Order: sequence, then structure tokens, then C-alpha cells
Amino acid sequence: MSQQETSTFQAGDLELSFVTTVDELPAWIDMDGLASFLHEKLKPYEDTIPDIKRGLEYALSTEPGQGGFVTIGHLGQKIAGALVMLKSGMSGYIPPNILLFVAVDPDLRGMGLGRRIITASLSRCDGPVKLHVEYDNPAKRLYERIGFTSKYAEMRYEP
Repeated sequence: MSQQETSTFQAGDLELSFVTTVDELPAWIDMDGLASFLHEKLKPYEDTIPDIKRGLEYALSTEPGQGGFVTIGHLGQKIAGALVMLKSGMSGYIPPNILLFVAVDPDLRGMGLGRRIITASLSRCDGPVKLHVEYDNPAKRLYERIGFTSKYAEMRYEP
């Protein structure tokens, strides 16, 4: 997308595809391409491609106890952003939905795409949603404006 095209682009031009199984992925993207997009566009907060693929496989699984969905924001056949939502299988103490990944192409940030992808995805969830975000990640402000709050500090033990 050229600089001129980027400057005239509006969030309303974004098409959203909601995918719940691998078979529902648009013909122009596959799991590897989606994992690569997320890996590249999440930088510097990216996960490894194998970890991203495991998250995608879980979200798009039809196995009992797994599932979720992927939201792909695109301009024709070009991915502008993507979100991966997992079903946790829990409720109460752990929300039933986990926003695992959300990324927008850096050339298209600041145009409302991330907000549109996230809010459209939240509307598809039954019950609360949790996510992890690093304190210094600029996206943290967007999540707070959408309504996410920081109720707990995450702590990990790694032997």
C-alpha cells in the first residue's frame, strides 16, 4: 500500500472475516501466512512462530475443550490486522475467553483498525475476556480505552 493510499484509507474500508475452523480461512491465506503476519506485526512483542501456530490451531480446533476464533481484518486480499481469541473452557475465576494475539500492520496503525477488530471480536464473545499485555506496550492504552482493566498482577514461576 503506497503512502498516498495509506493516507486516504479509512477504518470503514476494512473487511472483517471471522474464522472458526481452518477450512473457513480465506483462500488467499493459510495458517503459515497468518502465523507469519502475526509474528512480524507483533514486533517487538512477538511470540515465536511455533507458539503462534499452536495458538491458531487451538482457536480453530473442533476438538472438545478447545476452540475460539480468528478475526482477519483485510483490504481485499491484504491482511491489515488479525486477532486470535481462545475459549478457555473456564468461567468465574478465569474468564471464558482469552484474547491471545492482536496485531495491525504498522503502516496502518493509528487509523482505528485495531479498535474495530477488537470491538467486533468482543461482540462475538460470551462472557468476560482476558488478555496479557506488557506494561510498556503502547497498545495497553487502546485496551484501557476499550474498557479492559488491570485487576491482577500476573506472576510466574519458572523452575
